[in-house]
Amino acid sequence: MVLFELSSWTALAPALILAATAMVLFLVDSISPQSTNRGLLAGTAATGSLASLGVAVWFSLAGVGTPTMDGGRGVIGIRDGQFVVDQMALFFMIVVAVVTALVAVASYDYLQDHTYQAEYYSLVMLAATGMSTMAAANSLVTIFIALELSSLPSYALVSILKDNRGSVEAGLKYFLLGALSSAIFVYGISLVYGATGHLQLDAIATALRGGEADGFGGLLGLGILMLLGGFAFKTASVPFHFWAPEAYEGAPAPISAFLSSASKAAGFVITFRVFTTAFPLDVTTDIIGVDWTLAFVVLAIVTMTVGNFAAATQEKVKRMLAYSSIGHAGYALIGLAGIGRGSELVVGAAMMHLLVYGFMNTGAFLFVALAEHWGVGRTFEDYNGLARRAPVACFALGIFMFSLAGIPPLGGFWSKYFLFFGALEAGMLVVAAALVVNSALSLYYYARLVKAVWIEEPAVERDPLSQPIGLYAAIVFAAVMTVVLLPGFGPVVETAIDAAATVIA
Repeated sequence: MVLFELSSWTALAPALILAATAMVLFLVDSISPQSTNRGLLAGTAATGSLASLGVAVWFSLAGVGTPTMDGGRGVIGIRDGQFVVDQMALFFMIVVAVVTALVAVASYDYLQDHTYQAEYYSLVMLAATGMSTMAAANSLVTIFIALELSSLPSYALVSILKDNRGSVEAGLKYFLLGALSSAIFVYGISLVYGATGHLQLDAIATALRGGEADGFGGLLGLGILMLLGGFAFKTASVPFHFWAPEAYEGAPAPISAFLSSASKAAGFVITFRVFTTAFPLDVTTDIIGVDWTLAFVVLAIVTMTVGNFAAATQEKVKRMLAYSSIGHAGYALIGLAGIGRGSELVVGAAMMHLLVYGFMNTGAFLFVALAEHWGVGRTFEDYNGLARRAPVACFALGIFMFSLAGIPPLGGFWSKYFLFFGALEAGMLVVAAALVVNSALSLYYYARLVKAVWIEEPAVERDPLSQPIGLYAAIVFAAVMTVVLLPGFGPVVETAIDAAATVIA
């Protein structure tokens, strides 16, 4: 059967599979509320994630959402365009599915002595459903609903360690700040609707080009600013980044990996879609009197600088990685800064970076999960000498750290390489310089962790460390993919740039 002859709803299959998996886990929990069958729960979550990944890859290879011979965009519209499935949507569905699968496998060992295991996996799959749906949302209403479907389970996941005061406190802070950001975002939606009379992204752009918002420049500008605030919170960008260090440090380490990788990617995909589709730069600038890409230029420089400088001052490994993730949000913001400059490369490069980041950052946080499983402390000093007892995991950690820093020839280097030249092509010399300076700074604190595990003498003599299958499998796979992306970066580049072209056109 030809793919395009199927019902349009089947294009959302990657997200629907994640939702169905969450329902299956709820069913298991309702039948056996006290179930601690870790193999069944983790296996169900991982299988659902891999099935979602397989379908998303199949759709992408089959050419769903690619431009047609007659000049059409090839986008599959669902519910009168409330959702669209194109190459960009599939690209980010793949990122979300990969990270979810890694987290599900790693959680098999991490949750060994924890309660609420069925609820944990159900919430992970529901949050992943929201993130995957965000990739295809094409209306401010569906974006908000998908955003909340992602956020509400995330609040519970951060605080799921009921007996851990830090986890509960982090979840409460995350919830309160998330509620505030949602209120700001909804108010921004109402202002945009008041100025244009539409909520669907394409219709907003048509209204702006048709002059329907003329005379409402102030209203529209304030609405765009509030939308930007909501997106900045979701991506942990300055100045809405304060929740991230607290949430990532207090949450279970696999959840920190999940939020800092999959959630960040989902936040960026809706930002890409809204600002490329709904607010054409030339028309919007005439109406509000300000080039909105300047806000992203400032955000990119400030976010990467604040994140990296803060990370360099941390003494706790998990908190260092949290601030590091803020710095990487700044790198991805370069793609948004270059939207109005006609550069498909810089937008595609940001997408490449988020894909590579999904492997290397998830792997880094899962190493922290492994250390917590061993009972290792939180500081750099506590990690001293771990390589003597766990050389394989520590070698993988070295790959993650050097890739995050952008050391050649690892995947992180190539994504930053394309970001750098994309910024130059778009004429953003200051942004390109900031990228180089911040990458050099990040090498200091990433190398510091590698030095601790490989060179420093351990403070105390350690007993032999266990080798939990799930955590080791997830870490090793993430490390292998970080390296394998090097020879396979050509197809990644081509896919990302083609996906960027479909939304910029």
